[in-house]
Amino acid sequence: MDAEQQHTEHAEVHEETMTKKKIWRVFFYLLGITSVEFFIALYLLPKGIIGHGIGNFAYIILTLVKAFYIVAYFMHLKFEKLALRTGITISLVFIVYFIILMLTEGSYLHIHMNK
Repeated sequence: MDAEQQHTEHAEVHEETMTKKKIWRVFFYLLGITSVEFFIALYLLPKGIIGHGIGNFAYIILTLVKAFYIVAYFMHLKFEKLALRTGITISLVFIVYFIILMLTEGSYLHIHMNK
């Protein structure tokens, strides 16, 4: 394999990277999502326009969207191979599942052991 082929293959692998335009685009997405969260916290919830349950659900969804953008673009996970992304995603799902499972079990034990 000559140097030109190696350079071409290397360029194909790293073709999609972060540019200043993408960085600013993601920054403004994150800024917009944060603005919506502040709007919910400082205007909608205190005025009673939406309930706390809906507000909490909105916070969770917006936080997950922000986490996706941070991990995908600033931690460069979007530019990795599919196998690595899948492995990390499945691991994260299991970790969240186990946290929920332990909180549920702990709550059950706390309620029933303190009677």
